[in-house]
Amino acid sequence: MKVTKDTIITDVLEIDRETARFFFEIGMHCLGCPASAGETIAQACAVHATDADALVAKINAFLESKGE
Repeated sequence: MKVTKDTIITDVLEIDRETARFFFEIGMHCLGCPASAGETIAQACAVHATDADALVAKINAFLESKGE
């Protein structure tokens, strides 16, 4: 599965829990709270002043390297 800016963060974590580190890197430490669980990557990046395209690229490269 390819992750996009519109992918819900919970869905990304369900694909691979190790992707949590990429969210921690942008300062998103509340991955378990209900608000963040329903956010898209684009929404989280807007709140944390991060480039959504860059984060999506990192996550997809990581998943591809693992064959997911």
